[in-house]
Amino acid sequence: MTKGTTSYGFPLLSFAVAGLLALRAGPQAAADSPPGDFARPEPHASPVPRQVFSETLAEQEKQLETSEILLRFAASRKKLASIPHRPAYHFVSPENMMNDPNGLCFWQGRWHLFYQAYPPDEFPDPKDIKKRRQHWGHAVSDDLVHWRDLPYAIHPGVERMCFSGGTVVEKDRVVAFYPGIGAGQMVAVADDPLLLNWEKTGPVNSGQGDSDIWKEGDTYCGLVGRSLWASGDLKNWEARGDFLTSTPFIRPDDDGSCPNFQPIGDKHILLFFSHSNGGQYYLGDYVNRQFTPYAHGRFNHGRVAPGGVHAPSAASDGNGGVINILNLNDALYSEHWDQIMSVPQRLTLGPDKRLRIEPVEALASLRGEHRQIGRTVLPANREIVLDLIRGNTLELAVEIDPKEARWVQLNILRSPDAGEQTSITFFNFDRQLAYWYHAAGEIVLDGSRSSTLPDVWLRPPERVVLKRGGEPLRLRVFIDRSVVEVFANGRQYLAMRVYPGREDSLGVSLRAQGQDAVLNQLDAWTMQSIWSKPE
Repeated sequence: MTKGTTSYGFPLLSFAVAGLLALRAGPQAAADSPPGDFARPEPHASPVPRQVFSETLAEQEKQLETSEILLRFAASRKKLASIPHRPAYHFVSPENMMNDPNGLCFWQGRWHLFYQAYPPDEFPDPKDIKKRRQHWGHAVSDDLVHWRDLPYAIHPGVERMCFSGGTVVEKDRVVAFYPGIGAGQMVAVADDPLLLNWEKTGPVNSGQGDSDIWKEGDTYCGLVGRSLWASGDLKNWEARGDFLTSTPFIRPDDDGSCPNFQPIGDKHILLFFSHSNGGQYYLGDYVNRQFTPYAHGRFNHGRVAPGGVHAPSAASDGNGGVINILNLNDALYSEHWDQIMSVPQRLTLGPDKRLRIEPVEALASLRGEHRQIGRTVLPANREIVLDLIRGNTLELAVEIDPKEARWVQLNILRSPDAGEQTSITFFNFDRQLAYWYHAAGEIVLDGSRSSTLPDVWLRPPERVVLKRGGEPLRLRVFIDRSVVEVFANGRQYLAMRVYPGREDSLGVSLRAQGQDAVLNQLDAWTMQSIWSKPE
């Protein structure tokens, strides 16, 4: 993949201009004159309000102040803010439900997140929620943490629904590549400061399915499922066959939906989604436009539902790493909203050429009140309740030396009687367990007692191998009302939706089983809302 450098210092994909001309329109247009559509019938035109925006940032910002759709979003966010399980610092749709993140990209100094959005205009009755059609929702951020809503980006028209795809950033424009249901694979282009005006072409002859796009030299590469297509002009595509040379780690019920292909260090990573088993990735070598995996991992360690990690959307961070955002499924039905985005994470390669995964540093900007507990012995078989640490919007940084304890456990969102709690347990197996067996340690995220509510679907525990290599157990834990995310030793990620039913399920405790362990340090911060004004 050819690299270039923008004026912001981010190395991004650099390309020659090919094919489509960007739309130039006046500052506003009526809702029945949407941007970027052709003088041809739109059998599936969306009734969602649209306008054409100006081509300068200052004028766009002024227009956004009175945007009909943004005023609607603001009213909806205010209304939904009272829902007790709605997160404070994870991105959620401003109205209605949401699904896959799409086309994460960095353009003119800002991060843009697109996502599967379901505006209620056609079917306002909540009982018809499943009839609502996929559009590309849109949000923008300076730091990947504080997001601002923008109007819906891509609307159905020629296509009946706009499914999940990817974007590629060129020197003077951004190109989206996605499946248009009922029509075929679609291309859309925007070049304005906030990516508000999109011009569509398609369908194009590149097969159809969830997709990604990048460019090598003068050739666009389109990954549709697990098949590679190539084009010089975004209009005419040629099939290049199977993209993966093998699928050595895949399960029979896995599929390659929502593909995202990125360089990482001196290797490449293919992130994807399985409708059975959730978000996953391959690490491998990319040669002659074919990808050969050598390692596989998962962001979701069970079935995809209820409450599991769903699909990824990824982009280069410009420094050899990859920024990844995933959506998480709900486990409690709502007529007004479901699904959320994960905290953004940075993926890198370790010296062993295996994945390292950490939350992005900018999350520290959300930290509020700080409490710290220093070195503390955890006596065997006794739960230690940390009276100073309480809350349901927290970040915890914990370091524990398990010593010879059989397991150590961190309990969060704990009610005083432990009737509700979510547990993070490290099984300290990294030793000879019996005459025949040696096993690696395991980290388990268990929400089976997270809620006593009768209508919550409790998720089975998430379990994954964690090889510490003699290091202490280091956990970064993000708690946000109805979601828990765990980063363990920079090597594993576990997450699930939880819905405590008790207002006093705010506690934190520690326990070592069998033998003593030592808490080296625990830091806790209350976390602020990601919105400039609370929802």
